[in-house]
Amino acid sequence: MSRNVAILIFEDVELLDFAGPFEIFTSVSSVVTGEIAPFNVFTVALEAKPLHTRYGLIVTPHYAISTCEPPDILVIPGGRGARKAMRDPQTLNWIKSVNAHTELTTSVCTGALVLGAAGLLDGLQSTTHYGSYDALAEIAPLTTVLQGVRFVDNGRIITSAGVQAGMDMSLHIVARLHGNEVAHQTARHIEYRWTP
Repeated sequence: MSRNVAILIFEDVELLDFAGPFEIFTSVSSVVTGEIAPFNVFTVALEAKPLHTRYGLIVTPHYAISTCEPPDILVIPGGRGARKAMRDPQTLNWIKSVNAHTELTTSVCTGALVLGAAGLLDGLQSTTHYGSYDALAEIAPLTTVLQGVRFVDNGRIITSAGVQAGMDMSLHIVARLHGNEVAHQTARHIEYRWTP
């Protein structure tokens, strides 16, 4: 079975926040043999038009939210643009709608602020970039913000710390869904030093 992995992107998104998980989930196909890829990974944005990442790289999402395939796994990255995304009703409504049907809803870095603004962290533990612990606690006062951890797995909702921690979270998800050996092989394939 192939799982759809939708990675939300927006203006001023942090590059590695979305590119790291994209690399992890697509690389699983290099270590798992079979005709069906374990993950069908794509990017989605409010509109399917080019946008600028935090440091100026221009990327074009695969889908607009209006035409996106239903995701099994949703990844919300961070970056400066997350501050705008967390105040955008269209973005928040889409995330809440998609979350009702996902197997996993996740965030990387300050993407947790977006999940918090959507009310999806209430009653849960969470984490984010170390520079945004207070902001997350303010935006989502019903969540317990854990400091100094790479990610927090609540079952359906998983949040990770900043930037590169999203890769650790993604490998954790691979291990949960396909086993530790597949996750280790994936990390080895991209020559990433992963310590579960």
